[in-house]
This record gives sequence, C-alpha cells and structure tokens, in this order.
Amino acid sequence: MSKQNPFEIVQRQLTQCAKIMNLDPNVYEILLHPMRELHVSIPVRMDDGSVKVFQGFRVQYNDALGPAKGGIRFHPEETIDTVRALAGWMTFKCALADVPLGGGKGGIICNPKEMSQGELERLSRGYIDQVWQFIGPEKDIPAPDVYTNPQIMAWMMDEYSKLAGKNQFGVITGKPPRIGGSAGRGDATARGGMYIIREAAKVRGIKLENATVAIQGYGNAGFFAASLAKALFGCKVVAVSDSKGGIYNKEGLDPQAVYDHKQKSRSVVDFPGAENITNEELLELDVDILIPCALENVITEKNAANIKAKIVAELANGPTTPEADGILYEKDIHVLPDFLCNSGGVTVSYFEMVQNFYMYYWEEAEVQERLDKKLTSAYYAVLNAAKEYKINMRQAAYVVAVQRVADAMKLRGWV
Repeated sequence: MSKQNPFEIVQRQLTQCAKIMNLDPNVYEILLHPMRELHVSIPVRMDDGSVKVFQGFRVQYNDALGPAKGGIRFHPEETIDTVRALAGWMTFKCALADVPLGGGKGGIICNPKEMSQGELERLSRGYIDQVWQFIGPEKDIPAPDVYTNPQIMAWMMDEYSKLAGKNQFGVITGKPPRIGGSAGRGDATARGGMYIIREAAKVRGIKLENATVAIQGYGNAGFFAASLAKALFGCKVVAVSDSKGGIYNKEGLDPQAVYDHKQKSRSVVDFPGAENITNEELLELDVDILIPCALENVITEKNAANIKAKIVAELANGPTTPEADGILYEKDIHVLPDFLCNSGGVTVSYFEMVQNFYMYYWEEAEVQERLDKKLTSAYYAVLNAAKEYKINMRQAAYVVAVQRVADAMKLRGWV
C-alpha cells in the first residue's frame, strides 16, 4: 500500500479549515506553501576512509508569530515533502500552544542505526556547516526528532557556536541540561500528552485508574507515555509495539521491564509473559486509550472502522489520514490531534529558549506546572471550537491555530 503524501494531507486539512472558518483567501494562499526551504549536500568522512554525501533539508514554513521552531529528523526514508508537512504542523502546533514561535523542520536522509558515533558526529556538524547562516536563536531554532537526541543537539550547538564565534546555547533546544538544556525536556512530549488525556477523560467521563492503554511505538515518546500513564493515573498498559511487532498482556505490562527487554533484544517482541501481536492488531485492540507514537498514516480508511478505543491520543505526527478522521468522528471516538497532543515537546523547548536567553534555569516542578497550564488551556480552546463549529477535534485545532497565525499575518501587514 502506497502511503499518502504527508504534505498533501497538510494542504487538504488546511483547505478544510479555510472553508469552515471562511478564511481570507490571501491568508489561505500564503499558508498553503512553505515560506522558504534549503536543500543541502553534506559530505562525511566515514570510518573506512571513504566519503559519503548525505542529502539534508531545512524548511521554514511560516514565521508570522516568531522565529521558526522545529526538530531535525535522521531517517533513511526522509523526503522533502515529509519535512514540509512537519514544518507546517509545527507552525500550527506553536500557535495552538500559544508560544511566540513559527514552524520549521529539518531532516537528513540517513540510517543512524548503521552509523558509528564518530560518523554521526561528523554528519551532525556537517549539517550545521551547511545551514548555519539559515538558522539562529532569533531566526530558526532546531530540536531533536526521530533518531536524533540530546547528544546530537550538543554537537550541533557546539558547531554553530564555533562558526558564530561565541557560545550560542539558544540556537538548539533539547540539549543536555549541563549545556543549557531544560529540566523536564526528556519526557515533555509524553507528559504534555498525559495532561491532555487527563482533561479528555474528564470530559468523556472515563476513570483513568485501571483504564486500558495500547501504545504503538516504543521509542522516547512511547516509553515515557507508558511510564507516565501508569505512574500518574494508574492506567493499565496492556500493549506496546515497535517497528518489529508488538506485545499484549491483558493484565498489564511493566513499562520499565519492557524497555529493558527492548534494550537487550532490540525489540519489544518476545517479552516474557506477553503474547506477540502485529502493529495492525494493536491499533484495533478493545482499549480505553490508544496512543500512536510511531510514524505517519497508520490509521486509515481501511482500519478506522475497526478502532475500538474511546480516546485516540496522537503523540506521533500525522498518524491519522483525513478519511480516517471522518470515520472516527462518526464513531464518537475522541481524537486528540497530533499538534495538540504532542505539543509538550515544543512547549518545553520554548521554555528552554527562555531560560537560555536570561541564563537562569527553573526547577523541574516549575517546568511541569507551566506545561500543564499551557496545554490544559490549549485543550479547552480546541474543545470549545469543536462545539461551536460542530466539527471534529482536528478541524477545531486547525481553526484555533490558523486564526492565531492569520491574525499575526494581518497585523504585520502581510495580507
């Protein structure tokens, strides 16, 4: 099955939103396209002495609300259209979280699982060598994404600082705390999602203690989602999966034990005491909460009718296609759309920028309290728009976010 083009999905979602809110056609025309994008070739000396050239991208979608913000993804199947889509979603995610930032995204076509630490460092620094004049604390601030991490961010920040001739901790977020990273950044995406799930459960009358949870994807976001669902609310995580398959135990799984197993065996599959299942089977389990934490387009018109969860909390970017959205809405499944549900990461990245700028760092409890306040407010803004316009939650999230970006564009005289 060929996957849908993610950038075309963004444009379709935006078109839908424009009709609902009767958006100014000039604003709509601008928002359909990224403002600027950079394509680079990055030569890297490999450990065997050969030079390999990697292709990389950086897209700045819209900066009406502030400097562009968005992660850098290392992935063997990276495409410019994926980066464009993610940059578009970041634009609306920042607006929805009510942080003064625009949307950007970056990516390199590579397979980090096949590269040594030295090769990854040379690739990371090489990318910054190519894009450094395009980014900066007041222009565009990258962060980690799929297959990138705090160490990679540290190398990138260091390379930018060398080129700029001064320490520039604020050019990158998601750094280790010792060099300007924020407390609470590691689990921020999942924790933010948990705050939104908490509010959604109140609205839908779902008791979270012993509520059943299935999580597709067991990387950073998936592991923290499993751990926090259990620790914060007493949920029962009955199924998790990764790219090789999934596991199920109706009595519940120990998130840390599953993580340790994955570290040893490279997969959650064959975890002792659990039944192996496919990723497709996990999505269709009869659970209270389904949390997709993997890649795009996993809930489609082909399987949406089989989704049984009461809440779908999208920690992944773009896991649900527009056709599937309509089916889930008809089934009265409460979808917490990606750029609402996973906005905890960019919100704490914004907090990291603020702390970098005034060189004073908050305690973790303060970070979490501020995050909770921001995302709880965002959830109710979306819920109220959904009720007012009688539309689904994703459409409502777009209405709220696009209105904020449109207002900024008009105030600045762009339209």
